[in-house]
Amino acid sequence: MAWLEITVDTAADTVDTVAARLTARGFSDLVIEDQAEFETFLEENRAYWDYIDEDFQQKLEGLSRIKLYLEDTDEAGMARLRDTVSGLGLTMQAVPLPDTNWEESWKDSYPPQEVGSSLVVLPYWLEDTETDRKKIILDPGLTFGTGAHPSTQMVMETMEKTMRPGFHCLDLGSGSGILSIAALRLGAESAVGVDIDPKAEDIARENAAYNGFTAPAFTALTGNVTEDKTLMRTLAQKDYDLLLVNIVADVIIGLSPILPDFMTEKTVLICSGILDSRLADVTDALESAGLTVTAVRSKEEWRCVTAKEGGSL
Repeated sequence: MAWLEITVDTAADTVDTVAARLTARGFSDLVIEDQAEFETFLEENRAYWDYIDEDFQQKLEGLSRIKLYLEDTDEAGMARLRDTVSGLGLTMQAVPLPDTNWEESWKDSYPPQEVGSSLVVLPYWLEDTETDRKKIILDPGLTFGTGAHPSTQMVMETMEKTMRPGFHCLDLGSGSGILSIAALRLGAESAVGVDIDPKAEDIARENAAYNGFTAPAFTALTGNVTEDKTLMRTLAQKDYDLLLVNIVADVIIGLSPILPDFMTEKTVLICSGILDSRLADVTDALESAGLTVTAVRSKEEWRCVTAKEGGSL
């Protein structure tokens, strides 16, 4: 089956009106590419974003368009689309797409990802791949945490050097559960993953199951530890050898005052998702909370911080 990609150029102040008109004429699955909407999304989700690729931002500069897809044999649909676009006083371009199995081609974006000296992250459809590395099997299309980002890789690399058999781990902002699964794969006895997104709880539990980990080895929870005092007290009842926080600088800074509540003198804290420009802010916050930074790992513009309570080694 061959497809056409149709692009309708519009303007930021009319893109919603154009999209509504196209939908009313029977065209669904529209892709809206609009700088203003993207910037609004970023502003509303500022707590979760610390970095946007500059090249990507430049490509969005002044952009406002709608894309949709039709089979190249759908002459009636194309005629109706031309009539709709013309009636709106706009123009469109149609480009043939290569003959590709679109239902499967997205999987090409998730090749095996070797991390550190002993780990490999595999999408679930490649779980039978032969390798000498320890496998971390994920459904990569569900939430943040596929092993490709430098911040996640640095945590996993640090864990390789830190982990000891029998460790108990707490992962705040667990997302896909990748770090908890890595901890278990590296020999941890238990891992608890906590995320504020209820969807992440089910996703992390599902990913853990792909790897053969269920309760009590792996526990997934939903909640905000800075606001949910009951959750915080429940988590703080257990001694953790490893505390993982791979989010963004502002969230780490906000968590800093309570991180010692989950730590003892033996606990190693690993924080990542920190841009170099925010490193000092994060280390200052950790030190103000009574922690001592023991190491900083770098990869590209990202930094990963290791800390302990009172600076004990």
